[in-house]
This record gives sequence, structure tokens and C-alpha cells, in this order.
Amino acid sequence: MEEFKVVSVNISERKGTVKKPVAGITLTHQGVEGDAHSGPWNRQVSILGMESIRKFEKQAGRKVCPGEFAENITLDGFDYLKIHPLDRFTCGDVEIEITQIGKECHGTSCAIFKEVGDCVMPKEGIFARVLHPGHIKEGDVVEFHPRMYRALVITLSDRASAGEYEDKSGARLQEILQNFFKERGLNLFIHYTLIPDDRHKLEDLVHQAKDELVDFLFTTGGTGIGPRDFTIDIIKPLLNKEIPGIMEMIRMKYGAIKPQALISRSVAGVMGKTLVFTLPGSVKAVNEYMDEILKSLLHLVNMMHGLDMH
Repeated sequence: MEEFKVVSVNISERKGTVKKPVAGITLTHQGVEGDAHSGPWNRQVSILGMESIRKFEKQAGRKVCPGEFAENITLDGFDYLKIHPLDRFTCGDVEIEITQIGKECHGTSCAIFKEVGDCVMPKEGIFARVLHPGHIKEGDVVEFHPRMYRALVITLSDRASAGEYEDKSGARLQEILQNFFKERGLNLFIHYTLIPDDRHKLEDLVHQAKDELVDFLFTTGGTGIGPRDFTIDIIKPLLNKEIPGIMEMIRMKYGAIKPQALISRSVAGVMGKTLVFTLPGSVKAVNEYMDEILKSLLHLVNMMHGLDMH
């Protein structure tokens, strides 16, 4: 677990002005008490590292004090490149959740931009919302808790579960997911299970994923119209919201080349707090489907958690 020292805590009563260091700040569910940026939105608390300030000092040719970039909390030992939305910081009773990295720069209303012609907050500023209120003061230690995403991968196959052949589609799906998250510096734990074409086993696993708030549920197999293809019949009624566009586009894209692809009944949707994707049971289909799903996966995560990245 990484820890960062609080160098300064800062408040301003008006937007567009530098924040002034204070002895301590009180965080409520609206943000920093007495600060102009508090309110029922996603950028309740702003954070900046001393590393960013020191780098900017060389560019500006002058000393920059904590709060000049209108950050509420100035930290030391802080690398913004390691921070991602939905990571969390704790400090005593305080718990905040990262909602945004950087922001649109409004240069005409930013005090330091007017003076120097540049600002680091649009690129290196971290913004958060308050999950648990409390107090933070200079000298406190903030603990960093990177988010661990969880995925459940289920392969349905009588023959593979009987050991007649290897489940290559489930293995390929796990490989694609791990590579995608690793390339983005995100943590992912995958639980994989191989079951026969058994309605009750599938239903039990899906309900368990929902109850345990798994982030992603992926299935392979059982998306066709055969007598043992029931994955969609089990999962679709459990979705709170369907996301039809993803699978419709995939069917049209590959169905234009190979009409058999149009037979797939695959669905995507939201089940409680879980994003659900049902894929056909071949490696080729997994590659094709995941190539499209991954284009919007993190955007779907942000939407699920109410994050507005603008």
C-alpha cells in the first residue's frame, strides 16, 4: 500500500481564485466545507502532487505555493500517472473516490493561467468525491487503495467439462481481459469456471455474481438455437438494462461476411452492479466479440458508477 504525506490543505471561497492554506479541512458529503467547489457533483475535492508543482516551477521561473492551482489537498510522493478513476484514498475516517483525472481548462477564469499562461490541473490534477466524511490536516498521511476489478468467466460445454477437449475459448477470453487491464495499469482478478450445459448451475453462478457485486460477467457458449443452447434464456430475464447496440453491431459486422454469425443470440447488459456479456463458444468468436466490447468497456464502467468524464 502506498502512502503520501499531506503537504498542505487549501480553501477558496470563490471559483477561479487561488486557494489559501489552512490548518485543516472538514470533508462532508458535499465536499470541502467552506470551499467554493463543494456541491453535489463529482469534482468535490481536488488533489495535486508536489512533483507537478516543482516541475511547473521550472517552467514558470518562480516558486509556486500549495493552493495556487486551486487544489484542496497537496500531496508529496504522488504520481498522478498511477491513479485511475474509482481508486480510493483514505486518511483516518476520510474516504474519497477518484472520479476524474485532469479537466477542461478554463484559462480565462484561472488565476495562475492568467499570470503564467499555463496550468497543470487540466493534465495532472486529480478529482474525487467524498464517500466518508472527516478531517484532514497538514502532516497527515493519505493511503492509496487502487481498485481491484473482478470478473467471472463461465464456459458452458458438456464435452469440455467432461474432459473430451480443452476449453480454449474461456482461456482466450481470460488472456484478452488480463492484457487489456494490464496495459492500462488496472488491476483485475478473474474467477473462471467450466460447467456442463446445466441450467441450474448457470443460474446459481449468475445469481452469485450479482450478489457478490462482481464487476464483469462473461459467458462463452450456449448462444445459438440448439436444444442445449439456453444461456440467453437464463441470463436475459435477469438483466435490469439491456445494451443492444453492442451485440447488434457485432452481428451485422461479421454477419455481412458470414451469415451464420447472425444466428447468435448474444446479449449485453447490466445486472445490478454487474456488466454482463454472453459470447459464443469459439476462440474466433471470442476474438471478434472482445475486439468490439473492449472499445466501450471502461466507458460503461464509468457510466455504471455515475462518472461524468467531461
